[in-house]
Amino acid sequence: MKKLTVGTRGSALALRQTHLVVEALTNLHPALDIEVRVIKTRGDRILDVPLAKIGDKGFFVKEIESALLGGEIDFAVHSMKDLPTEMPEGLCIAAVPERVDPSDVLISSGPGLADLPGGAQIGTASVRRRAQLLNFRADLRFGDIRGNLDTRLRKLDDGQFDGIVVAYAGLHRMGWADRVTEKIPPEICLPAVGQGALAIQGRDADVEVVELL
Repeated sequence: MKKLTVGTRGSALALRQTHLVVEALTNLHPALDIEVRVIKTRGDRILDVPLAKIGDKGFFVKEIESALLGGEIDFAVHSMKDLPTEMPEGLCIAAVPERVDPSDVLISSGPGLADLPGGAQIGTASVRRRAQLLNFRADLRFGDIRGNLDTRLRKLDDGQFDGIVVAYAGLHRMGWADRVTEKIPPEICLPAVGQGALAIQGRDADVEVVELL
């Protein structure tokens, strides 16, 4: 039996995504014994600063990539949209599982995007989403919302926002797709590059693991 260690962030969604990958991998290679190691990233520690003000492309992956380069883990599971376009030397994307619908979605107490009340308060930390939604409805107001998916849903349920905009893929993987009020058409809000896809990262030199992945 070959033992491997996979690195991931510690949110419920990150762990769910990692376990889906581990399950797929062990179904193909039953002799594998895979340990999951949670690694806290800077993005998990700093929750009181809007993402747009930080401007760090590796905000959610640097610590995991360092562990991979240092041999502490054998591979890592990331949300593809969190990866910078330039990867550290020695690392590669070894696999991309089947992509989930990349749409952005609105979750509200009932109304769809066109029917929200005037001046409705929308929770999102994304400059991309704000710009596109304002182009569709200039009266919308926005509040920064950070934290895990369950935290964002709780803030909505507590009445802090009239609606929140998140990626469909996370809700789908968590089994919470029934919370979706409306899938936002790409003509209104084009999703982020890589949204809905996972990136399985390995070391270039670790040929055996890369082939397994």
